[in-house]
This record gives sequence, C-alpha cells and structure tokens, in this order.
Amino acid sequence: MLAVQVRQPGPADRHTVEEVPGLTPTPSQVLIDVKAATVNYPDLLVMSGRYQSMPKLPFAPGVDAAGIVREVGVGVKRVKPGDRVLIHVDSGAYATEAVAREDQCLPLPQGMSFVDAAALGLASQTAWFALLERGGFQPGDVVLVNGASGAVGHAAVQIASALGGVAVAAATSVDKAREMLQGSQCHFVDLGAPDLRNNLRAQLLQATGGRTADVVVDTLGGDAFDASLRAMAWCGRIVTVGYASGRIPEIKAGHLLVKNISATGLQWTDYRDRQPQRVARAHDGLAVLWQRGALRQHIMQTLPLRQFAEAHRLIESRQATGRLVLTME
Repeated sequence: MLAVQVRQPGPADRHTVEEVPGLTPTPSQVLIDVKAATVNYPDLLVMSGRYQSMPKLPFAPGVDAAGIVREVGVGVKRVKPGDRVLIHVDSGAYATEAVAREDQCLPLPQGMSFVDAAALGLASQTAWFALLERGGFQPGDVVLVNGASGAVGHAAVQIASALGGVAVAAATSVDKAREMLQGSQCHFVDLGAPDLRNNLRAQLLQATGGRTADVVVDTLGGDAFDASLRAMAWCGRIVTVGYASGRIPEIKAGHLLVKNISATGLQWTDYRDRQPQRVARAHDGLAVLWQRGALRQHIMQTLPLRQFAEAHRLIESRQATGRLVLTME
C-alpha cells in the first residue's frame, strides 16, 4: 500500500509517500480501500508536531476518508465487504488502505461520491455538534457563524439555514464567503470592518432587522469572539470551536451574568470516542440535508495523494478557497 509517512514532525514538504506493508484488521476493525481523504487544518498541526495529541511515529496523517470496505474482523457485525463508507479516525487517512473501528464507519447515502463524502466529513460533523449539541439551536434562532468561509463555518451556515434558523455568515473576506455560499439562504457581515467591537453588533442588527445572535459558532477566537459577546441576545449561547485568528480569547464572567449568556466549547473527537451513537445520528441528519441539496462543501480542488504537500501549502498560505481532497487513483 501507499501512505504518507511522518517519521519526524516537520513541515509537509519534509514528508513523503512511501510503499509500506498492507494493513490487517483486528477482530473489531474494518479494512477500507481508501478512495478519497480530506485535507484538514489539524492535519497540518499534527504533521508539524503542534497538535495537543500525537500518533506514535511513524504514522500516516489524515482523519477523514471515504472508500470501500475490503475486509472486516471476526467481531464486526454491522459492516460488510463492499460497503461504501466514511470513516473518522485519529490518523491513517492519507493512504490507499486504512483501518477503523466498526463504530467509526458510517454508510454513504446513495449517489454521494467518495470525494463529496470526504469533504463533508469532520467539518460538517463539527458544525452539527456545535449547533445542536453544544449551542442548543432551535428553529427561528439567529445564528452568527464566525469564519464562514472555512469548512466548519461553511457547513454551519448551511445547516442552520436548512433547519429553520436565521443564518448570518461572518468573514474577513465577505466576497469569498459569498462565492462559497452561493445559493444559501443567509445574511453576511464583515469581520474586517473597523471598530469591530461595536460594529459587529450594528451590522448584525441591520442584517436581521433588529435581532442579535441567539447562537454564535466561533472558529476564529480573537477579536471576532470578543465582539460576538457584545452581539448576543438574552440567554444567547456561544460555542468556541477553534482559534484560527491565532489568539485564544478570555471571557470576563460579568459578560455572562449580565445577559444570562452561556459559553461552551466543542472537542468533537470526544463524542466520536465516548458516544459514537450520537455521531451516527448526526451523520444520518447530515445525509438527509445532503439528499435535499441543502448541504454541500465547496470543493476547490482534488489532488492525487503524492501532491499532499501542495494541498497543505495552499492551506497554510491561506490560498485555499474551499475544500482540498486527496484521491488515491
């Protein structure tokens, strides 16, 4: 089999695709012939040694892959050879073969391509859990999504809109967000505007006809997070998902008290490992939205596995204007 091999942490261009021994599933595992794998920003952190947890060296990076089941362990009951599945793993997706636990394998809806499945993957799951599990989303809520041109934000805007929310896409490049969310029912606000601390609330009031945010999904941290606290409704909920701005914000408890605001965080992999049944239910919900045409990831480019370093260069240089997916054929 072919796999990207990280032998020592470092930049993507220091790693190579190598021929390595094939994999054998344990009694509780499933062996997949990988067809497509998503390139996620956390993959870059893992490869460079900057993530909070690291696989044992050497390893193949990648947490999302879609493919066909080749073999199952003797204890596997729900998955069978020939099934088309999406897998969520700690590592190993940047390869022509991957193994996953049975509960990490999710069936693909009829008609969904491997590339589309991989692109939806982790980002859409994260958006779903941020909105419905951590954010307490209800139809009619105003949902402010910071970082709407990123993969998680892009999915969150579409999910909120499809489920009856008033979706507001917030981005530093509104033109980029409009392009990626073309056809989605949402409003737009500019995170690059001056005096964001006051301006974000003013933009939100104008966009929604006088309403502030019931739910905030924040992937940026930094100034956007701080400004969002001032743009929240009474009993609003803000969910911190990531810190793409580079600054982890701090919250003064007085902000929470004055308007009965709730602040919470999401580490999606904990749900995958602790409560996989909830991940499976989320997958079913996402599949329904995809089948309705209400959920799509903007795929910028597909690249062969050997060009994984180029994909990471596009992400690190902020030139990616959509999802990047590696294909194995």
